[in-house]
Amino acid sequence: MAEALMKKLYGTGTYVQSAGVHSDLEIDGFSISVCSELDVELARHQSRSFDEMGRLGDDLTSFDLIVALSPASHECALDLTRLYHIDVEYWPIIDPTGTGETRETKLAAYREARDQIMQKLTDRWGKPENRA
Repeated sequence: MAEALMKKLYGTGTYVQSAGVHSDLEIDGFSISVCSELDVELARHQSRSFDEMGRLGDDLTSFDLIVALSPASHECALDLTRLYHIDVEYWPIIDPTGTGETRETKLAAYREARDQIMQKLTDRWGKPENRA
């Protein structure tokens, strides 16, 4: 969600790549649903791990910042960057994956995570309309 939301808010002038500790083959359907509510397309997005990024040609040393959204990804990012000059920020976002019993309660949890990411993005980089 974070990569797609960043691109929606600020365009593609900055290179953004999402990665996690593990890669999943498919993006969660609830993530797709709550992002589509904001006209953010996720259905074709593929998640990847930090290791896959390297195999696909992304060199971690070319990044200025890694934003971790979970304790596990934060720990992994700190470990990967200990020899490089790359800033790492940790944004504790709720993990909605195990939340809720019904479709509506699950969607509410995913909306909360999406909205937390949006707030963190605008706190860090300002309101999108202020961008050049």
